[in-house]
Amino acid sequence: MNIPIIYEDDWLLVVDKPSGLLVIPTPHNEKRTLTTILNDDLKLKSCNYRLHPCHRLDRETSGLIIYAKGKSAQNKMMDEFKNRHVHKTYIAFVHGVLPLGSRSINTKVDGKSALTNYSVVEQRKNFTCLKVNPATGRKNQIRIHFKGIGHPLVGESRFSFRKDYALKAKRALLHAYALDFIHPWKNKRIHLESALPQDMVSLLIKDNA
Repeated sequence: MNIPIIYEDDWLLVVDKPSGLLVIPTPHNEKRTLTTILNDDLKLKSCNYRLHPCHRLDRETSGLIIYAKGKSAQNKMMDEFKNRHVHKTYIAFVHGVLPLGSRSINTKVDGKSALTNYSVVEQRKNFTCLKVNPATGRKNQIRIHFKGIGHPLVGESRFSFRKDYALKAKRALLHAYALDFIHPWKNKRIHLESALPQDMVSLLIKDNA
């Protein structure tokens, strides 16, 4: 499977994850995940290290994910996440039209504090395109927060019912668009971006038709 590489050096690999692929197996022990695909490729190339994910994207979410080359590099990079030194930006399509401007959602997720900042990029007829910056990293935080304000992600099926909305999509339209961090080994700022996947581009084109 062709997984686009966005950035690589001696310590890190950043790839553009396609939607529909798990990062690591669930308790169902799926054999085909992004991590196994990448590490099987390393075996074919006779590389002497393994790749370890430094954070997670759920199955439906596409976009940028950081892998570390070896466990010690993973631990160091995960500390950067825990200390909130890595800033993530998502592009989300949500049902309905949200007012222009920037706002925050500050409601608990699974009983824990959670903060999501967002700004409106573009208003469409039946949906809104947003830039989303989660300040905390709770599981399914973005999906839960936008469902909570009455604007679930287009294609959402876990936290709302697709049948309730005229606009359809095969998955929740959420894309990990950008990463910003200070490289812990090189001590320089890294900014990475990923282009919108085809299903999200197609919806924008269709809506303009």
